[in-house]
Amino acid sequence: MRSYKVVFSPAAVDQLGNLAAYIAEQAGRKTAVRYIAKIEQHCKSLKTAPLRGRARDDLFPGLRIMGFGKRVNIAFSVGANTVIIHGVFYGGQDIDNIVADEKI
Repeated sequence: MRSYKVVFSPAAVDQLGNLAAYIAEQAGRKTAVRYIAKIEQHCKSLKTAPLRGRARDDLFPGLRIMGFGKRVNIAFSVGANTVIIHGVFYGGQDIDNIVADEKI
């Protein structure tokens, strides 16, 4: 079975940090740590099956979006040996505009 390396862009790391801070404020640090760990694990599961989610070539060539739970969308792309997590979007964030503005 082929295995890909999963890497998080600086923007995705920042988004996870912001989400963790928000959840910690609302529900406590332990809840935030557990939830972020689950998101990270879901992202890392792309190492063996990276072509999940739906293609969003309209936003960026090769971009894919997959959901996590009810409120998180993960933007990523698949290269020859690497999956890059470009962003982790929570709630009703406008992925189309964020991706267009940041030109990932």
